Amino acid sequence: MASKLTEKAASPLPKGNDVAAAWTELTDYLQSIADWFVVHWVEVLIALAVAVVLYVALSALKRLGVRYVRRNENLTGYRMIIGRAIAKTTRSFRFLIAAQLVASYASAPDWLESFIGFLFTITVVLQIAIWVRELLIGFIEKRNHSTEDSHETLDSAMKLIHIFVTFVIFAIAVVVILGNLGVDVTGLIAGLGVGGIAIGLAAQGIFADLFAAIAIIFDKPFSKGDTIQFDSFSGSVEEIGLKSTRVRAVTGEEIIISNANLLNKEIQNLTRRPHRRTKFAITLIYQTPADKADKVPDILQDIVESAGATFVRAGFVGFGDSSINYEVEFDGPSDFTASYHQRHRVGIAIFDRFAKEGLEFAYPTQTTFTSAPDGTMVMPYPQIQPVRQIEDGTDV
Repeated sequence: MASKLTEKAASPLPKGNDVAAAWTELTDYLQSIADWFVVHWVEVLIALAVAVVLYVALSALKRLGVRYVRRNENLTGYRMIIGRAIAKTTRSFRFLIAAQLVASYASAPDWLESFIGFLFTITVVLQIAIWVRELLIGFIEKRNHSTEDSHETLDSAMKLIHIFVTFVIFAIAVVVILGNLGVDVTGLIAGLGVGGIAIGLAAQGIFADLFAAIAIIFDKPFSKGDTIQFDSFSGSVEEIGLKSTRVRAVTGEEIIISNANLLNKEIQNLTRRPHRRTKFAITLIYQTPADKADKVPDILQDIVESAGATFVRAGFVGFGDSSINYEVEFDGPSDFTASYHQRHRVGIAIFDRFAKEGLEFAYPTQTTFTSAPDGTMVMPYPQIQPVRQIEDGTDV
């Protein structure tokens, strides 16, 4: 008999008792709300009026943001960024702002104020996370708006950035929510830190190239189609990938180099220079008269300007083994083909003008002098004696 009583006591309450207990508890909550309203009805009405005005004002502000975004879909300015953030204001945030105002001002029951505060904390933190995400992504898109590139790498990078920013911000938001709710998040933060370090060490090469690709896209040391030079290679950029960059060399072969390795090198962007500078070395023979040699820089300047190039400088640079040395420098178009043809025109013009001026180009020459044992110079060619006649009229 005792065992049967024990089993009956240990058995769960019938379902009807659970419903009755829940109904009693709900009735107590409703009664406490009714008592609170009876005692503080003036404060409740004032708080409700202010809460309604605040809710309507926040809703109107959101509608303005949504309307501005729809009318200016192609813009990426600061107004557009702020408008997109405002348009992401959630209804739950607006409602709980109003509810928190009523509960705080009208001295709501403790259980009701605690419940509203719990929901308010979660909603506000998530709403701030949404705003921060929209602002960061908006600033990144604005920074990228000036580029003329529209290749797949940029789209892929933006998707990865969007995922990364969203994950980081909402992870921080969850930690903040748990901390405000009294949960010990020390172990969670330590676990996330250890996991992040492990993932980073395992894929550090991939992440290095990925972040290098993002740096190339947004910092823009070069763009697709630019001609760059690094190490002993020179060519045109064909594709900027998430892992590597492909460069078509001037000799025809394709050079594939990882993004991280490429950024560690000294890169010369040949496309962005305003002009191409050309230098000619000119040599004249030592037999050139001094007055003509003095006029060479003026002649070179006239030739360069007549060819449509920008004269920089020209003048005597030194005495060579078998020549008088000059240099001329001039600037031409940044385009390689146009600069190549201009260099040809200037070179031919120098050759033609110097011929007309009687200026002779030097080439390597060497004269050898031989001396006899007594020091007398021996000519390197046979001596020809002058023809003379003797008295009988014969030539000798």
